[in-house]
Amino acid sequence: MESIKQVAAAVRWNFLGFFRNPRVVVTFLFSFILCFFLSDRAMMVADYYDSPMQALEPFIWTFGDATSILLCSLLLILLFLDLPKLSPFTPYMLLRMKKWRWLLAQFFYIFLATVLYMLYVILVTSLLCMQKTYVGNIWSKTAALLAYSQMGKELSVPSTVKVMESTSPLSCSLQIMALLVCYALTLTFLMLWFQMKMGKKAAIGAGLSYSLYGFLLNPDILAKILHKEEYEMFLVRRLSGWISPLNHATYGMHDFGYDVLPSIGQSCMVFLGILLFLSALAFHTLKKYNFGSFTGE
Repeated sequence: MESIKQVAAAVRWNFLGFFRNPRVVVTFLFSFILCFFLSDRAMMVADYYDSPMQALEPFIWTFGDATSILLCSLLLILLFLDLPKLSPFTPYMLLRMKKWRWLLAQFFYIFLATVLYMLYVILVTSLLCMQKTYVGNIWSKTAALLAYSQMGKELSVPSTVKVMESTSPLSCSLQIMALLVCYALTLTFLMLWFQMKMGKKAAIGAGLSYSLYGFLLNPDILAKILHKEEYEMFLVRRLSGWISPLNHATYGMHDFGYDVLPSIGQSCMVFLGILLFLSALAFHTLKKYNFGSFTGE
């Protein structure tokens, strides 16, 4: 019971002044602008077919490809730029509680802040397209038309017959959100470790490098680098789907019954493995951390 109270107190400490922080306000403002530009794809589809959409479909179609996820995750680097939150009070907390509890509090802080950020993104995409949406948890006629047309493939929209048969819009959006949260956790824990190990500049560089690594392993980009022909694309797609964290976070890069790609559960397990590895590194670094750096000495 004491450990739960200590972890909860550390999480509350991290959230102090969260909504008044100019960096957080700017992050959410940029996120609104990003959603405004990216949701044009959903509105274009609705206008093209002149039919309504389910309220969650704009979010599903907007964040169904790697590029949108990459742009969204870059804002998370700005959001967690000060992670871990250091002040003269931090050494006091670490002396009163075990270090693994403090690290667990950082995990819950990152998790809750990321979930809040993703719920905000869902709300914004739904509101931007609300003139053409309805609430019922049933795939729209627009989604069905996309599933049977070439337009959905060209727009990288994860609306396929297999998806519509196996899940609902709510379930699909929750799966996309889970993948994005898992990706964000690995990204931010990587930054946390580099922040404690080498400083803020190294943490930013690590976050950008992690994102760039996933971007370069895009199937189309990887095929150009390896000089692969069109008939070899299925091998490139399979390879990049398994080794790229960004592709693991992309809903359309998963196995829906006809690709040898990771399932949603397998991707979550991959992210869990990365997170455990980074947590072990962060805990090892924390044990040797110079407490004077918390107070600027």
